[in-house]
Amino acid sequence: MANTMRAATVTPGRPDDLRVSEWPAPVAGPGELVVEGLLVGLCHTDLEIINGRIDSLPPGQDRMVLFHESLGRVLDAPAGSGFAAGDLVAGVVRRPDPLPCPPCAAGRSDFCQNGDYTERGVTGLDGFGSERWTVPAQYAVRLAPEVGDCGVLAEPTSIVAKAWDQVDIVGGRTFHAPQRVLVTGAGPIGLLAALLGVQRGLEVHVLDRIEAGVKPELVRALGATYHLGLDTVPVVDVVIECTGAGPLMFDSVLKLGRNAVAVLVGLSTSDNSVPLSPGNLNDTLVFGNAAVVGSVNSAPTHFRTAAEALAKADQEWLRRLLTRRVPLSDWPRALELHDDIKVVVELSR
Repeated sequence: MANTMRAATVTPGRPDDLRVSEWPAPVAGPGELVVEGLLVGLCHTDLEIINGRIDSLPPGQDRMVLFHESLGRVLDAPAGSGFAAGDLVAGVVRRPDPLPCPPCAAGRSDFCQNGDYTERGVTGLDGFGSERWTVPAQYAVRLAPEVGDCGVLAEPTSIVAKAWDQVDIVGGRTFHAPQRVLVTGAGPIGLLAALLGVQRGLEVHVLDRIEAGVKPELVRALGATYHLGLDTVPVVDVVIECTGAGPLMFDSVLKLGRNAVAVLVGLSTSDNSVPLSPGNLNDTLVFGNAAVVGSVNSAPTHFRTAAEALAKADQEWLRRLLTRRVPLSDWPRALELHDDIKVVVELSR
């Protein structure tokens, strides 16, 4: 096997210096899989890294391999790992802090208390945007063969799997039995949150500002209801807020019914102040015994839930989420603005 490979590399804060680099090929350590990289997905976090708003290079490096949404095929697996050559896999992103803190010690680095975790392609570790990568078996998740290229959606699906996990945990305090959910935003995260809601047998409402095209079509294809404004959305038992937009975040919480739960998964990119009626918000939460919780990242258990959800999904519907492909040889084209849902980079081209 060659000693070098191609990789998509960046220096955080240098959007003018995006490269396809000849990068050292990984050498598997004890208990690690060797994986052929197939696809990586572009998300807003990658843009934050490129623009320098997230700046944590691996120690001793002046560049890093980008991308944390992964799909690969196992080339070699150690005996007893539970994996075999040919398996489709996705890599778990976060690794525990070295102390570790109590959540990390319990295998839940997604709740790391001290912030000393590392993340593939985000914080302190190279990502998956290369022709080959290695991963410890405990941080790999097997995907059903029929999922194919849509396995690259495992990481974003794991994010919403954790959000639904929080709905169950927080809602359990009130014997919560949700029937109706509002998902704000019809981007990849919102559509996948809606998918999991439909798979739970819930009445799903999705809010977005795009009037026509693939987003409303995909929502309706799920059997969910598409809204352009909150005025047509009924009172709901669950809100999963995927936009991070200040006014919408607060206004969507006002749609909560009694004993309801809102989970915030969207990250805000603006510090602009927004008008707020604190009395309405307070009364909605207090009189309704409602709860609002933030959720970020995911644990291996959520990746496994994601793999199951993707395998159960309508595969044609999933494929429609992958709206544009670019080759690794010209990967900066993935950053071009188009009417996309999910852009993926093909690592073999």
